[in-house]
Amino acid sequence: TLLHAVEILTGTNALNVSIILSFMALPTIVSVSEDALQAVGRDIREGSYALGATRAETIVKTILPAASSGILAAVILGVMRALGETMVVWMASGNSAHIPEPWFNYLEAIRTLTATIAGDMGEADQVTGSARYHVLFAMGLLLLVISFICNLVSERIVVRQRKILSGQ
Repeated sequence: TLLHAVEILTGTNALNVSIILSFMALPTIVSVSEDALQAVGRDIREGSYALGATRAETIVKTILPAASSGILAAVILGVMRALGETMVVWMASGNSAHIPEPWFNYLEAIRTLTATIAGDMGEADQVTGSARYHVLFAMGLLLLVISFICNLVSERIVVRQRKILSGQ
């Protein structure tokens, strides 16, 4: 069978988690993008039609560029939602404590930072402040830094898009 041809031993692997998270983030991305597209003013659409543009040209050359910052914000929001998802990743990824060989093999079980924090915090020796306990907090700090960087990048992109649209 096909599964034996690619040597997938179980259904818990990084590829499975990637597919599940993409479907979970999709409703957020679609709904926020739809709001951004509807926020484009009617006068912009009518102006495009008045200049002789077809419906497709209006969408591609007028509406999408005007709503691009909102669409980008929707994508970033969806990615951030996927980053914060813990339980689905924990169950679907196999929760394996080893690094796949080679490291980019999406068909092996993995463990994410959020799942590690959720799974190991109860077992870490909190009273004595063990190294394991401190490593879990370092993982949380790393996730916070990644989220902060994503927010900074998205803010810069939105500001750049506003400057482009305003013609400055």
